[in-house]
Amino acid sequence: MSLDTPVAVTTDEPLLQAPTATRPRKESRAGFYWRLVPFAIVILLAIIGPLLANHPATSVVGDQSVAPSGKFWFGTDANGLDVYSRVMTAFRLDVIIALSVTVIATVGAMAIGLVSGMYQSNRSALGLLARLLGRAVDLVQSIPVMIAGLVLVSFFGRNAVVITLTLGIVLIPFQARLMRTEVLRTRTDGYVDAARMSGESEFRLLLRHVLPNSFRPTLENTSSIFAMGIIFCAALGFLGVGIPTPAAEWGTMLAAGAPDAAVGRWWSVAFPAAALAFSVWASSVVVAAFVGRGRRRSR
Repeated sequence: MSLDTPVAVTTDEPLLQAPTATRPRKESRAGFYWRLVPFAIVILLAIIGPLLANHPATSVVGDQSVAPSGKFWFGTDANGLDVYSRVMTAFRLDVIIALSVTVIATVGAMAIGLVSGMYQSNRSALGLLARLLGRAVDLVQSIPVMIAGLVLVSFFGRNAVVITLTLGIVLIPFQARLMRTEVLRTRTDGYVDAARMSGESEFRLLLRHVLPNSFRPTLENTSSIFAMGIIFCAALGFLGVGIPTPAAEWGTMLAAGAPDAAVGRWWSVAFPAAALAFSVWASSVVVAAFVGRGRRRSR
């Protein structure tokens, strides 16, 4: 046999195939849905929490500072109020306030960030407005959130509407600066310049090209705004300028239970703090799930 003679090689083994991404994709999809569960629990408790209360949340139902038992699952606080019923009832109020604050801050920030980023170099009245909005955002962000909240709530009244509007307004700069940065980056991209040279107006460019490619980081940051909404609402209640007792609110409950916790009666503080921490953690997990899913799709 010469070296040039072809030799046929046969084998019973199957040819090697490229690994498929079906299994990792299924696993990532399952992980995505599992990450939605904690926040779904928070929303569910916000809806049905008051229905799960086994005692009136605003009425004295027992002796003061009773330890957890079969009758009072989370014990009672220093006023004789059932801690379990108040924690469950407070889910609705605190979550609604946090969601409302998130919507107000995000929508307002998107509008301000779009205008201030898109028209800041314009020499018209719109450009002047854009520059003024940018300065206003810097000014508001220089004021500590708690100081602004204390002043505004003390002046306008201690109720859920005032607290929601106050926190929504003072948290706008945290989103507006992020949105403005993305708009400044996007408006100079090549496809935007090409659309501009084709004759599209600045307003059309804003809605068609800049906004769809700029809002994602701001949307990803909503978990931080939701968390800050819950934390600052509770902080106002803890400082005595939040929603007044006997309304069920986690910050007010922490303030009322602090003296008991100092002498070892931990239950009136531990359970509202756990509910608050779980809600903040759940919001960060769900947004991280959506962010990770979006990045995988963009690859």
